Amino acid sequence: MASSDSRKYDLILLGATGYTGKLCAEYIIRSLPTDLKWAVSGRSHERLAAVVQEVSAHNPDRVQPAVEATTLSLEDLRLLVQKTRLVLNTVGPYHRYSSPVVQACAENGTHYLDVTGESPWVYEMIQKYHDLAKQNGAIIIPEIGLESSPSDLLAWSLATLFKEKLSLNTKEVVASVHELRSQPSGGTLATLLGLLDHYSLREVSKASAPWALSPIAGPKWSTGVPFSTKIFGVRQKPNLGTLTTSITAGPNVAIVQRTWGLLGGPDSYGPNFQYHEYMRVKNWLAGAIIHFALGLGLIVLAIPPLRWILQYAAHSFYAPGQGASREDADEAAFELRAVAEADEDSPNPRMAMAKFRYDGGLYYLTGVFLAEAAMVLLKDEKLTKKLGGGLLTPAMLGQPFIDRLRNAGIVLESRIMPE
Repeated sequence: MASSDSRKYDLILLGATGYTGKLCAEYIIRSLPTDLKWAVSGRSHERLAAVVQEVSAHNPDRVQPAVEATTLSLEDLRLLVQKTRLVLNTVGPYHRYSSPVVQACAENGTHYLDVTGESPWVYEMIQKYHDLAKQNGAIIIPEIGLESSPSDLLAWSLATLFKEKLSLNTKEVVASVHELRSQPSGGTLATLLGLLDHYSLREVSKASAPWALSPIAGPKWSTGVPFSTKIFGVRQKPNLGTLTTSITAGPNVAIVQRTWGLLGGPDSYGPNFQYHEYMRVKNWLAGAIIHFALGLGLIVLAIPPLRWILQYAAHSFYAPGQGASREDADEAAFELRAVAEADEDSPNPRMAMAKFRYDGGLYYLTGVFLAEAAMVLLKDEKLTKKLGGGLLTPAMLGQPFIDRLRNAGIVLESRIMPE
């Protein structure tokens, strides 16, 4: 294994010709230090060169990134990751293409970041490569994009706030997608519709079980979610409003729970910690309709002929590699709010609130997450030494990651609520 100091590059962006990869390359060109040694990688040298020419126009005085063409064979990927300290991977669907990327990085002590939301694949990667990555000092963090950085960082911020300000554990965090304006890319649609072509319903169910990704068994207690919420999907929460089932809640909850376990479980956020995530709706009826519509959608996806029809229709709308226009993307926005309850024996336990907000293209935001997390790993030697290695989570990057995101224009704030 080559020393990280002797490697040719600081980072390699794999999948730079895709919709998300190109936006990530643009952010790196615009915002990261000019002394960064980096390269773009993918299967076509010609297409990669075109991407370099296009994104370099945003900062023409900067030295252009190198081009490293590769196949996705394990042999070629091993050679690729040995050249760099860190890989940013935007090649999806991850369950189809990216397992050998994770394996190569785990084997060679190369740090790795991606923006998947595929919980069954993340579960599989943890089972196969966590111990190997830890042994070789490779920090591997999947789901560091919109899934699941905002959720994970808000939960971490609130639990840290209670610990530092009040010396209290956290009993429950309830988060809600307060605003979401965006269009999915072709790659996102292909991933969502193709997951059940690769994994069985049993495998998906196992990976989606409560605390499935946590190395420590979670609390047994119930948070007292109303029975009506379990049936109709609707929940009322002070300071958040009327909430319902969120399609992205599953992966986010799993990552937050894994963070709890990795940080020590009962010794981190507290022994009774729970995290729930929803989306805000106008009223109870709208919430119930969305809840049952999502349930019906899952049934449709589980029936192969119907799933194949949807896949064909989605490909006609947005093929992988395509996404919203620059004008449409600029109108996008995302806001996640969260309310936390302290774990204390009181009829009126202390509460805290947190907010994550970004105005602009959400796939560009994905590039921000990747690039700024990369800079934490590349620059903060004390943190990387503490983390050691393994399949970790976004919140394991802690305050340094939050500080860099704030400097990039993202609102991420938390506060104790008045008694």
